[in-house]
Amino acid sequence: MHPPDEVTALSPAAKKSLGQHFLCQKTICRRIAALLLPQAEDCIIEIGPGPGALTCALEAQPHRRLLLLEKDSYWAAERQRLAKQHTQSVLMDALRFPWQRITPQCTWKIVGNLPYNIASPLIWDIVSRATGWQRAIFMVQKEVGQRLAAGPGTGHYGALSVWVQSFAQPHLEFFVKPGAFFPPPKVNSAVLSFTPLSLKNRPTRPDVVAKLLRICFQQRRKQLGNIFRHLRQPGLMEALTSSGIDATLRPEALSVTDFHNMAKFWALHLDNTS
Repeated sequence: MHPPDEVTALSPAAKKSLGQHFLCQKTICRRIAALLLPQAEDCIIEIGPGPGALTCALEAQPHRRLLLLEKDSYWAAERQRLAKQHTQSVLMDALRFPWQRITPQCTWKIVGNLPYNIASPLIWDIVSRATGWQRAIFMVQKEVGQRLAAGPGTGHYGALSVWVQSFAQPHLEFFVKPGAFFPPPKVNSAVLSFTPLSLKNRPTRPDVVAKLLRICFQQRRKQLGNIFRHLRQPGLMEALTSSGIDATLRPEALSVTDFHNMAKFWALHLDNTS
């Protein structure tokens, strides 16, 4: 069995420990690169380039700099060996990258075919810690993509949906079948675009929002009033009341704004009692 539309030799074999499924189809790589809305002044970070199919598509687009973050030492070295003039490959685990260094004074676009086992925590970190990213395009497992883009009242809506949408506007662009990868995964994938929200629209206390989401979605089938009454969390019921949210609602019924409002009132209580 050979990878479809192959652009480079796939050696060594993909590592299960790193969740490697290499994207091989040139047409899909070009679609992903185009979704970045490339401009000549762009600085771009690609996460997990592997054999470089997407890298080639990115290098063919207008850009000023392309930084490749690759955890696999073999592929990091290969990407540097074959790098074009404005491309640099770094041996780096994206989960350890200092995303907070991407600021409005140091802006980047971010793209990647993300390993399924790290996609959710990685996107969680990027959108919340980086304040200067301009646009992001990620390929993830289809189910994760649906969660990222889900709205209130849907089965896919959860803590990941609320958190990411607190910092960005995700849009589900298209689905990708297993045959586009080598080796093919057992599930379909989804490509999403992300546009950052303005800094003034971000939650003022993301730490409290994160804590609130953990509490609510660990018991998502219960009513909010029942969840909060059984917890020893001072001020939580008061925050619910102050937000004007019906205590009989379940967490999945609340909008992102509802969670922000509740977190804002809860933060006031926590700050006043600390």
